[in-house]
Amino acid sequence: MPASSSTGRPWLLAMAVLCFAAVGAALASQYVFDMRPCPWCILQRAIFVAIGLLCVLGALFPARAAHHVAAGAALILAAAGATAAIYQHNVAAKSASCALTFADKVINALGLESMAPALFQVTASCADAAVSVIGVPYEFWSLGLFVVLGAASIGVLLKRR
Repeated sequence: MPASSSTGRPWLLAMAVLCFAAVGAALASQYVFDMRPCPWCILQRAIFVAIGLLCVLGALFPARAAHHVAAGAALILAAAGATAAIYQHNVAAKSASCALTFADKVINALGLESMAPALFQVTASCADAAVSVIGVPYEFWSLGLFVVLGAASIGVLLKRR
């Protein structure tokens, strides 16, 4: 049996691909379809990038312990992302301004906008960013992917030799 089949490496790499595809879809939505992101959108985007990078990093190491550390961190981040998506839908999207909210403070504290403005620049208020794609609020698509990533993380954590 190949070494990768007894580890979480394929799952971590698949999770990374999903995360980077989600960020690609968000960028296409922003730059092709003019769906401008709010702070909560950008926070979720940053969480997808972080999960993707953690998964790639964890997959680089052959030890199961590295896979478990990456999956555990990804699970925590997926829970944070799901929480952000739910908050965006239930609270932020219903307010006229989301300046100085938790999401805005995190983005500013990490310097994300200045580090990579094309990727992390906030260009809309939460109310303006409330859009649907085929009848489903955009943040629910994000929520669904965070749930999938959380389930995959649990799968890696429970994987036996």
